[in-house]
Amino acid sequence: MYHLIFITIVWAFSFSLIGVYLAGSVDLWFAALSRIALAALIFLPFIRWQQTARPVMLRLMTIGAIQIGAMYGFYYHAFLFLSVPEVLLFTVMTPVYITLLNDVFMQHFNPRYLLVALLATLGAVVIRLTTPNPDFWLGFIIVQGANLCFALGQVLYKRLAEQHTLVHHQCFGFFFLGALLVSLLSFALFGDLERLPATSQQWGILIYLGLIASALGYFAWNKGVTQVSVGALAVMNNVLIPAGILVNILIWNRTADLFSLGLGSAIIFAALGLNQYFDAREH
Repeated sequence: MYHLIFITIVWAFSFSLIGVYLAGSVDLWFAALSRIALAALIFLPFIRWQQTARPVMLRLMTIGAIQIGAMYGFYYHAFLFLSVPEVLLFTVMTPVYITLLNDVFMQHFNPRYLLVALLATLGAVVIRLTTPNPDFWLGFIIVQGANLCFALGQVLYKRLAEQHTLVHHQCFGFFFLGALLVSLLSFALFGDLERLPATSQQWGILIYLGLIASALGYFAWNKGVTQVSVGALAVMNNVLIPAGILVNILIWNRTADLFSLGLGSAIIFAALGLNQYFDAREH
């Protein structure tokens, strides 16, 4: 759980950095590519090529291709149609996707996890109810694509860790290599070389996003995924929403309904507490 809490704090800054400084100024396919490439460079020296079974290697690359390779394609472009708080709000369905995907793989329905996920979703919806703008539905659909990719990647990584003994830092490079292949292809097809970063600030943000938010972030998050129940994982995906909005308010002075923020956050943490209660009863 500590891994998930720490990375939630780190990622809370990423939404605003992308929405305020990159979206609309820097080619977003390049932004995604640079972020993944830097993360891959960090983990390449740790890869144990001979000690990693080929099926595990391929599954890790597939997970990376889905969880961040494809997800970034949706996620970054959502900022062209939505504000930072709206992007955060529309991630509310991620915990529901996590619980339902897990049930599909387990071939049974677990109402407890769905209850916790829906409660966390309710809390996130309470936080920010804005008047839809003309791009509302397109932005909403784009974010749902990102949510599905991120949820599926987490569930697949958790299942892989349950089926194989993973030395995370020695095999996580394959995760980023899979993502890098997707990102390279996307940039080659859709990238705009005339909209590369033009300022040291933009380059600095991309370096931070690559080395900290991506390399450290996804490694610690996916390791944390293997240490918690599906219900707790679902709830932690929505704790990011109040954290991200709070950062957006305090640093970039964006307006928000503080009462709704507080009430929604309370509901999300209540969902987390309910899940912990259910877990304690099982043990």
